[in-house]
Amino acid sequence: MIARSLVTVATTVLGLAAAMPSSAADTDERAVLAPVQAFFDGMAKYDSAAIRATVQPEGSVALLRKGKVVRMTLGEFADHMKPAKDRIEERIYDPLVRIDGDIAIVWAPYDFLVNGQVKHCGTDAVNLVRIDGRWLITGIADNSRDTCPAR
Repeated sequence: MIARSLVTVATTVLGLAAAMPSSAADTDERAVLAPVQAFFDGMAKYDSAAIRATVQPEGSVALLRKGKVVRMTLGEFADHMKPAKDRIEERIYDPLVRIDGDIAIVWAPYDFLVNGQVKHCGTDAVNLVRIDGRWLITGIADNSRDTCPAR
């Protein structure tokens, strides 16, 4: 009877211990994804200040468009976002998040919509660093194609 109780307690404790890293990992991944989503939300609002709040302005942007690389700093990208009549939205799917201490990367397929229609799609690669407990984007690279899968 005592042995059975000890086995039950041990199994419960081991089960909880195994579950803890997963939920901690989920929390860490959500923390890394938060500035990435806030960056896209800022784009959708044409809000350069909201974009700047998620980045290190001297960080790098590399956009692969039709075989050519368009480069600028994240600060220049934010300043480029001027109000327009078109409604834009960038959506990422199934992000792969990797974290090691105070650096992280997000790799995710995306769709870019203009007025609700997919304009192009590709993959986003986003580098982040944690400074004073806050994740900031230090670099973004993406590619682009016009033939996009239905999601």
